Amino acid sequence: MHTDAILVVDFLNTVDIERGEDLLDDPGLWQHWSAERGVSPSNAEEARAIRDGLRAAVGDPRLPQEQLEVPLTFSLNNQGPQLLGTTAVSAVLVAATRLSIRGDWVRLKICPADDCLEAFYDESRNRSRTWCSMRVCGNREKARTWRARATGVHN
Repeated sequence: MHTDAILVVDFLNTVDIERGEDLLDDPGLWQHWSAERGVSPSNAEEARAIRDGLRAAVGDPRLPQEQLEVPLTFSLNNQGPQLLGTTAVSAVLVAATRLSIRGDWVRLKICPADDCLEAFYDESRNRSRTWCSMRVCGNREKARTWRARATGVHN
């Protein structure tokens, strides 16, 4: 997976729906998350708003899609314009912008399993992957569907 995709997916998954945990609720964990990625932590409220906006944009059914307006910084040098990201939020937005420019934004997805909703990057050739993990969420859903059909047959 490309570095930009890793950063965006990691940021989108700072909330764990299944466990009911939000990394942004713990300043120490947020500081550590940012430091591991070589950026300074952004304000947690701002980060949560950006994360929720990005999650909504890639398909999180729990969140309303809202327009976000965030100023970004860029540098213009002999190699051309470059977006700069020094804080966690700006680095994620720069990475998301590059994914969009390359046409890879559509590969960012949210697992449709209600108890999961984990973000993932679809690396399949035809961009048709549905589940974050076929072994876990895909199999759970297939089992539910099979049970529903089997129960319907016996009624």
